[in-house]
Amino acid sequence: MIGLAGCGRMGLPMLEALRDGGVDAMGFDVVDPGLPHVTTNIMAFAPRLETLFSVVRDENETNALLFDIQNLMGTAPNLRRILICSTLSPRYIHGLRDRIPDHITLIDAPMSGAVVAAQDRRLSFMLGGSDRDIADATPLLALMGEHFHHMGGFGAGMQAKVLNNLLAASHTAMTRLVLDWADEAGLDTQHLLNLIETSSGQNWLASGFETIEFAKHGYTPDNSIGILVKDVAAALDAAPAGADTSLPKQVQATIVQLRPRTR
Repeated sequence: MIGLAGCGRMGLPMLEALRDGGVDAMGFDVVDPGLPHVTTNIMAFAPRLETLFSVVRDENETNALLFDIQNLMGTAPNLRRILICSTLSPRYIHGLRDRIPDHITLIDAPMSGAVVAAQDRRLSFMLGGSDRDIADATPLLALMGEHFHHMGGFGAGMQAKVLNNLLAASHTAMTRLVLDWADEAGLDTQHLLNLIETSSGQNWLASGFETIEFAKHGYTPDNSIGILVKDVAAALDAAPAGADTSLPKQVQATIVQLRPRTR
């Protein structure tokens, strides 16, 4: 059985994509979404589990899933492959290899594109693992996404993802600041976004401002803006020795101060 743990904003549409593709896939979450193919009972999920997609929020939830509360290392005897799709520190990811039995294949497969891309099955995956392992996993990934970037060995996908998200965080912080300043100057938001799309300021958040689900949100620890703050922390954890981290830290602090936009 294919299992997906973490059936939230990203995970649930990924699970539906697998099932729509004819895969025998079941979801697990600690919160019941009221669907027959998603369970909150780990013992209804673990015994048949062979391949796991982990889309839980952070390192604490990953530890709970694999080693502690749900303890799939002890409750899933048939587990042979784990794809880590959460955005986590590359240092943490490398440490997983020493904690998981050698007979279980590990692939880091974080994804990008936000909820709209998950719903449209056009996610971008950044992949770390051997050529053979990535080739074996690609048919499943292709049901959920359309861009696959094999970055290198295990851990390289996550390293690429946190760097990508560091850029996304900077785009978010600066685009929101620019729009706030434009409000004060009396500029029309849509006119400015149209200009940015065809000019040197073009970026992911501005281009998707009306479709990215969190583009206008303010910061709370448990929403997508909060996840972006967590992702910057993951990048900082893997910063090169002696690197100047002042700019990423300022981006992170700016995102924490975001308030909801109404237009």
